[in-house]
Amino acid sequence: MTVTTENVLTALRTVQDPELFKDIVTLNMVKDIKLCNGAVSIQVELTTPACPLRGRIRGDIEAAVRRLDGVQAVDVTFSSRVRGMGGTKNLLPGVKNVIAVGAGKGGVGKSTLAVKIAAGLSLQGAKVGLMDGDVYGPSIPTMIGLPTVAPNLEGETILPFLVGAAENPLRVMSIGFIVPKDKALIWRGPMVHGVIRQFLEQVRWGELDYLVVDLPPGTGDVSLTLAQLIPLTGAVIVATPQEVALADARRAVQMFQQLGVAVLGVVENMSCFVCEHGVTYDIFGRGGAEQMACAMGLPFLGDLPIDLRIRRACDAGEPFAELTGEGPSAAKLTRIVQALAGQISIRNLAQPAGKAVRLEVTE
Repeated sequence: MTVTTENVLTALRTVQDPELFKDIVTLNMVKDIKLCNGAVSIQVELTTPACPLRGRIRGDIEAAVRRLDGVQAVDVTFSSRVRGMGGTKNLLPGVKNVIAVGAGKGGVGKSTLAVKIAAGLSLQGAKVGLMDGDVYGPSIPTMIGLPTVAPNLEGETILPFLVGAAENPLRVMSIGFIVPKDKALIWRGPMVHGVIRQFLEQVRWGELDYLVVDLPPGTGDVSLTLAQLIPLTGAVIVATPQEVALADARRAVQMFQQLGVAVLGVVENMSCFVCEHGVTYDIFGRGGAEQMACAMGLPFLGDLPIDLRIRRACDAGEPFAELTGEGPSAAKLTRIVQALAGQISIRNLAQPAGKAVRLEVTE
């Protein structure tokens, strides 16, 4: 029996995306089919580059197509979907997804999660950038192990710092590389707007699957500027379990919703502390962020305990530490990163063309 494109498409209609619960043909994920003497090559477009279930999708495709008479070999390649700009000027033409990591208040581990999310996506094979949007308290340089050194320039283009494996480095930019470490920035909104726009327009981010932006605490200028300038894929909210932190986290959720930015999920940090004797202490309570997410109809991406190893890794400038190995936080961090990638996939399918929100703000 001769294999035809129609046969292959029929077989692929039996393959479902495990997170979207529709077949990959209906989802328009099958972009190309080539046939040659019993060999079938299939190009599949994923809705998020670091899809945590790509191995399962590949296996299901190979199994479905191999059942066809005459098929001798199946080759599956993946590409990823690029979000549209919704008619706005594209300040980041090579960036497929922009993820804002925010919190309603400081001290909840937002920057730590931003670093770990960026590093975790990079370890999944994605091309990732990390932008420190916390202009008043930039901590990213410390967490990735780079001193306060001015970045290199090529003309008016700013070159980001490269961290990690040479074949797939994490690209990083922060105001902390430019301003002396102990200097306080006393800036009003227009100055903050200017530096964020400069980081978006003038930094050579290149081709990225994800740009992770660490936001300052609260609901102020940086979040508004990002929503005005670029189409955000969505935001991650970080909170600790106690009510005083959750009240501010709810305000952060409401801010993003008012700006038209999807909330991709909530992470509960410092959910508990496990001492050296194995006793668990719920210092700030436990489960509050998950309950908040459920009450607000938001995905809950996972929780992290208070882990001295994560604190030491951040202080030592080791962004990839505790993402590998068998430490208690490694599995939790990996699940958070994979759950986030899954939510991005769902978001990109539901709204493939992003649109920046334009708001008139008066001082």
